[in-house]
Amino acid sequence: MLRFGQHIIKPSVVFLKTELSFALVNRKPVVPGHVLVCPLRPVERFRDLCPEEVADLFRMAQSVGNVVEKHFGATSLTISIQDGPEAGQTVKHVHVHVLPRRAGDFSRNDDVYKELQKHDKEDSPDKWRTEEEMAAEAAILKKYFQEN
Repeated sequence: MLRFGQHIIKPSVVFLKTELSFALVNRKPVVPGHVLVCPLRPVERFRDLCPEEVADLFRMAQSVGNVVEKHFGATSLTISIQDGPEAGQTVKHVHVHVLPRRAGDFSRNDDVYKELQKHDKEDSPDKWRTEEEMAAEAAILKKYFQEN
């Protein structure tokens, strides 16, 4: 089991792992394919990562971004870190949001940031995806990385 801030993450929702980072599907995605990339070490702020962790985190964000853009038929990506409470961070563990984007997914393009700010604030479990849904998506994404 992995930790993501105060949460225990089941292996079934993780689709990529290195010595320093892991990627998991999101229980409440802003757009289809919205995933998270995290350091294995539970570090609250970006500034507290060591250079090797930063490099691995962004290498993983890049390769994960390539996969979710392709798989979800997107044409662009929004990559975001909410670093600290005033930036909208709710889980005290550094994480990179990777969101596959396509034309018209928001009426105003920058509304994606408003959605990121509030998507996990209404934290009622009835709005979360089921563990089965998340595990199914993770299994599909995992296959992209097993092919290489």
